[in-house]
Amino acid sequence: MTRLPRVVVAAPSSNAGKTSVTTGLVAALSARGLTVSPHKVGPDYIDPGYHGLAAGRPGRNLDPWLVGEERIAPLLLHGARGADLAVVEGVMGLFDGATHPSVEPGFASTAHVARLLQAPVVLVVDASSQARSVAALVHGFATFDPAVRLGGVVLNRVGSDRHEAILREALGAAGVPVLGAIRRLDTLHTPSRHLGLVPAAERSAEAVATVRRLGQVVADGVDLDAVLRLARTAPDLAARPWDPAAEVVPTGSRPRIAVAGGPAFTFGYAENAELLAAAGAEVVTVDPLRDEALPEGTAGLVVGGGFPEVYAAELSANESLRADVAALAARRAPIAAECAGLLYLARELDGVPMCGVLDVATAMAPRLTLGYRAAVAVTGSVLAPAGTRVRGHEFHRTHADPPAGPAPAWQWSRTGAEGFVSGGVHASYLHLNWAGAPELAQRFVTACAPAVRTEHARAHR
Repeated sequence: MTRLPRVVVAAPSSNAGKTSVTTGLVAALSARGLTVSPHKVGPDYIDPGYHGLAAGRPGRNLDPWLVGEERIAPLLLHGARGADLAVVEGVMGLFDGATHPSVEPGFASTAHVARLLQAPVVLVVDASSQARSVAALVHGFATFDPAVRLGGVVLNRVGSDRHEAILREALGAAGVPVLGAIRRLDTLHTPSRHLGLVPAAERSAEAVATVRRLGQVVADGVDLDAVLRLARTAPDLAARPWDPAAEVVPTGSRPRIAVAGGPAFTFGYAENAELLAAAGAEVVTVDPLRDEALPEGTAGLVVGGGFPEVYAAELSANESLRADVAALAARRAPIAAECAGLLYLARELDGVPMCGVLDVATAMAPRLTLGYRAAVAVTGSVLAPAGTRVRGHEFHRTHADPPAGPAPAWQWSRTGAEGFVSGGVHASYLHLNWAGAPELAQRFVTACAPAVRTEHARAHR
């Protein structure tokens, strides 16, 4: 049994202010000297960046679709090692989950994760357009699923003292405590773009100032002591922390694997790099915007998601690194690319030259592609043998022409295959959390190991 105070921050719907309240709550509790472990329900990469900025430690995702129900509590405990409490931000509305025929309604919802974590829920309610009706709304959410414990409400976008008094009086009859009330703050705005909020890593000083301001707002408007008391009512978890070392076997050598980072490549799950390291790799970061070469001795490359379309000109201008990546691919070294990584390896992005590893043109698209996918590997690669089944998600507003190569990476519908397998390259729009399929990390590191032996042999000729 493991003791960890914890609370889930949810809302009746999207755009109620969950991210602002969660980030502010993490910042306010951290300012009190508490070590807070921040988490996010679902596959979102951007919100955890703000959470991590507020907490001073990585924000992590909890997604039953990507990693399986059985790993949710262990992953929470893994991320919360050394923390005083965990704060988990929900996704969409409290009971909104995956809409896939292979799972029951509500799967991977905030309510689903709250049940798996046995965590009390704080409901953030946008009160801007309601008064006494708030009681009916909260009563419905409190009673809809008896297995989900609604521990309190934070009223957001409250208009005035009189408005707050009406809301509190109405909720008094509903039997759900009001933990705080936050006024409408039009000046507190987080910039967004075509895929949602601008990542915290891209906003630097501005993002730090926004997080600090959110912490002040929540500290002023929310009863932090009441939130802490609620978090401490969560029962002990009958689970042990997830351990990447228990999921893989270290290779005999220590291949150096470069992982793309920096402002253009901010989308990635911390568990992926942890699994690479546990499988024996030396994981190093390369920033394609600034680094002119891959780290010396690079045996493999992982290029995850992000916004290369925003930085296309700068990425293209770094010709020396593009040439280095192309040379690595020409040596058939293992390269795993997801979404933004696919764009970077392409011949061009919006007409601007990229690495040219793949003979494909990519460009912005008029529509957002978003959703969970149950995929099967069409072609054996450095990442997965043919026939491997995985669960991932798509999240992009670009398209590839053609969408698949002669040896496609994945297939998840009857309409055709997607992605590219060529030599040591595996590139696709599909995002994966390798904690749900640790054999991917194992296979990738193993594929990188022969390159280490080859370089060692050359050095001793």
